[in-house]
Amino acid sequence: MVKENLKEVISRVEAACKRSGRKPEDVTLIAVSKTKPIEMIEEAYSAGTREFGENKPQEMKEKYEVLPKDINWHMIGTLQRNKVKYVVPRASLIHSVDSLKLAEEIDKEAKKINKVMPVLIEVNVAKEDTKAGIYTEELMSLIEDVSRLENVQIKGLMTIAPYVENQEENREIFRTLKQLSVDIAEKNIDNVIMQILSMGMTNDYEVAIEEGATMVRVGTGIFGERNYGNLS
Repeated sequence: MVKENLKEVISRVEAACKRSGRKPEDVTLIAVSKTKPIEMIEEAYSAGTREFGENKPQEMKEKYEVLPKDINWHMIGTLQRNKVKYVVPRASLIHSVDSLKLAEEIDKEAKKINKVMPVLIEVNVAKEDTKAGIYTEELMSLIEDVSRLENVQIKGLMTIAPYVENQEENREIFRTLKQLSVDIAEKNIDNVIMQILSMGMTNDYEVAIEEGATMVRVGTGIFGERNYGNLS
């Protein structure tokens, strides 16, 4: 099932790239494997996937220990400061930085292992109360503060758009994030590269790609509905 689903998602990614005049290789598909068993991840891995997204540091740590080391792990969930120590040595990218205190903790842990940790700033474009992320009007100030940290590098922006039945409803959200990244890039701030736009999930990744996403995070579309009962 996973291989067939993956093939379908890749086909849709390629079609969305074609519609928007982009190259498929400019979009990274992250297989969101949170709550999924090792066997399903191995199936996606054997089909060629090397980018996996996790929400919980402990779960990422456990999977990291037993799965191949050429996997790039993405921390895409809300990250508590006391769990940063599990993530920094294992993640290739942290998508969910939304405060200076969190960035400082990442910087501290990265220093210990002589690593510059690539991060994305999470923006709550839709201002949903239930979602993490900084509001757009506070974004520039946070970027300037985080950019001064030696062992953290800002690589771009991330957003989680509202859940919608019709993905067209989120087009404006993605367009806004893209424009923010363009505006920030023009400021040429040291230690800030607006290289990555992480936006779009199973319900809306095609529109996100059309609006400039360079990373899309697809879980259900690849692995099927999540079963929260199989994890503590």
